[in-house]
Amino acid sequence: MASSARTCHGPSSVALFPEGRPETVVALVGNPNVGKSTLFNQLTGLGVVTAHYAGKTAEVNVGRTRVGDVEMDVMDLPGTYGLAGDTEAASTSRQALLEVSPDVVVVVLDATNLSRNTVLALEVLELQMPTVVVVNLSDEAARRGIVIDAMEFSERLGAPVFRTTAVDGIGVSGLMEYVALLAEGELDLDEPSPSYREPFERVVRPLVDAVAKSGCSPYELPPRATAFRLLSGDSEVTEAVRSEGVSGISRVADEARAALAAVMGTTGATVLARERHALASDLASGVLASRPDARSRLDFARLATRPLTGIPMLVGMLGTLFMTLFFVGEALAGVVSSLWATYASPTIQSAITALAGEGALAETLRWGFDAGIEASLAIGIPYILTFYFLLALLEDSGYLNAVAFLADRMMHRAGLHGRAIIPIVAGLGCSVPAVLSVRLLRTERERFISATLVSMVPCSARTAVILGAVGHYFGVLPALGVYAVTALVAAVIGMILNRSLSGSPEGMVMEMFPFRRPAARIVARKAWRQFREFVLIAMPIVVIGSIVLGGLYETGRLWMLSDPMAPVISGWLGLPAVAGLTLLFGILRKEFALQLLATLAIATAGAGSENLLSFMSPTNIFVYVLVNTLAIPCISTLAVLGRTLGWRRAGYVTGITVATALLVGGFFARALPLVGIS
Repeated sequence: MASSARTCHGPSSVALFPEGRPETVVALVGNPNVGKSTLFNQLTGLGVVTAHYAGKTAEVNVGRTRVGDVEMDVMDLPGTYGLAGDTEAASTSRQALLEVSPDVVVVVLDATNLSRNTVLALEVLELQMPTVVVVNLSDEAARRGIVIDAMEFSERLGAPVFRTTAVDGIGVSGLMEYVALLAEGELDLDEPSPSYREPFERVVRPLVDAVAKSGCSPYELPPRATAFRLLSGDSEVTEAVRSEGVSGISRVADEARAALAAVMGTTGATVLARERHALASDLASGVLASRPDARSRLDFARLATRPLTGIPMLVGMLGTLFMTLFFVGEALAGVVSSLWATYASPTIQSAITALAGEGALAETLRWGFDAGIEASLAIGIPYILTFYFLLALLEDSGYLNAVAFLADRMMHRAGLHGRAIIPIVAGLGCSVPAVLSVRLLRTERERFISATLVSMVPCSARTAVILGAVGHYFGVLPALGVYAVTALVAAVIGMILNRSLSGSPEGMVMEMFPFRRPAARIVARKAWRQFREFVLIAMPIVVIGSIVLGGLYETGRLWMLSDPMAPVISGWLGLPAVAGLTLLFGILRKEFALQLLATLAIATAGAGSENLLSFMSPTNIFVYVLVNTLAIPCISTLAVLGRTLGWRRAGYVTGITVATALLVGGFFARALPLVGIS
């Protein structure tokens, strides 16, 4: 790029380095599901949550790594199929590259789908930034008998090519040694721009020449990249050019678009996309081969997306997930409670007695440091840790992508398309990233409906409440009943919102990814990392909350606070008034409500498997769990709802969930006794 070029900057929308750009920046770019974030985790050691489906990492993650004496800041950009699209992932990735201008761009490709992925590599090469191409998932390609000639691919593409298996760290060290040398300027790398077919090149050449002659370079783009963005009708670059008074370029761009329409019969953006896909297909076909001894494999992804086989597979998966969670959780809960009662509780009791003697203060401390920690561990380890492990298996296998395809017709009834099932399924783990991922949906209408449904999905914390209360005391079927009621209620709310809000769902076009074999080490690490967050964040809240609740109980003030809630909690829901306080505390974390309720039971009725039943009936427990599941999401989710939808819409979501929870809870409080459940 010529140093004399006049810079015509567009508006800034990405502030990745508020304290100033680091000395050395490396950007990771790639399609969804290519293992880009896994590579980022290998380099930086950060816990970016990865998954084998689109939309898991919607923001830019920044970490730091060191190779020899070179320290580099690494940006993991959102997975996107292109830089020119209007999706949030494409826009964020494009802005980050243009505004930060990284020293090296690492484009991560899928070795099992090279043609489709190479399109993005061509877009990045058009920017003429120092670029290295990584062909990842080499292990998957080998299992499918796919052979890639990396040297030939490098020669054809005009950029260095490395093969890696990021999940095992294979090839990563060699790649980063090369990147470090390139970033430090110790390697001289050509920056070629891909050439397309002659009819297209003939039409765009005058526009490229006009941009080069004008010297106007938005974001210091090379003339060819600027010309392509003008050709595609990029409003930002067009406005930047016009603001500099270079009106002649706009005229030439109009002429080029008209010429392409006349010669090729479609818009400039469409023609450019066709040229990139044609070149990508040609490049891939010239470097791909199949091993003659490769065995044919059963295509589980195809089976999972056909209704005839996919629906039974989905039912089987959900049943296996639930039963594993129930039985493993029950077994672990018994072990944790037994170990605590045998080893931890006597020691803690003795320590509190030694420090505080006997009396209200000692009893209050026992609420927090004995009963509170026991309740946390007895719910967190058996159910939350187990659930995170199972969810990580589903994510890394790619099965959730098939679920999205299978659910498309059903989701249309709620005014959404199948892709919206991914935030909803992600909500089974945690509502916070699930709400963040609704931004990948195109319309405000879809985002609002999806965020409302996500707020009602039983996340891992609510699952712990369902299994730790209903499942623990009454068995599998009643616990399944809670899930069934929640699913039915969410479906009804979705249909009501679909009929109430203007607009209609868009069609879904999505790439289907083959299933992959999850790496046990990565799955275990992901589950532990998420559980560790629960321990570090939730347990202090539980201990402090338990001490507060214990202090209120021991001083007799608990009933003074719970009495004003009696008309709703006792009168409408039929619950003990004090249970309403624990539901309010649940806004901090959803499992906190049950932990406080269990703490209350342990402290008032003594330890024992039937402690909740000492002051709550089966109907009470079922209604309590339903209200906790459907009502206001936790405070972290509320904050993300406000940031994602705006506070007014976040208020609507809160109002809908609270009203729904009270209505459904009151209904079951009256209906269950009528069928003989008291």
